[in-house]
Amino acid sequence: MPTDHRAEVAELLADYRRSRERLEATRQELAALTETARSEDGSVEVTVGPQGVLRDLHLSDDVHERYHPARLSALIVRLTTEAAGEVVRRAADALAPIVPEGTDPAVLLGPHQPAADEPVDAVDEEPVDDEWRPAHAERNRS
Repeated sequence: MPTDHRAEVAELLADYRRSRERLEATRQELAALTETARSEDGSVEVTVGPQGVLRDLHLSDDVHERYHPARLSALIVRLTTEAAGEVVRRAADALAPIVPEGTDPAVLLGPHQPAADEPVDAVDEEPVDDEWRPAHAERNRS
């Protein structure tokens, strides 16, 4: 007696459709990921997108008076790295339910992604020292 495989085929198709829908939902979730990091004093704010790429940078009006340029650039790099690490962690969490068991989702995100637990160089966020002045301050001293 021949077996009717219609029910099995229908179930396989339903499973396939559910998988596609879940993958699309995950793709949309990953595409929408952003993370923002701020300096302790709130004068620097960075926002990164799903691949950890800097999308937005806000600097307070007086940030050039608060930080020496080298310290400011290091702070921006540190904040961007921290935010990118958090985006990678959240992306890995989003991928975890859909990857095969035993697969590290972070591996799928690519080798150029910073690890969420990767140490970031400390940056002194203290106000600038007395030796450095913005260029306009030097002009006003004369």
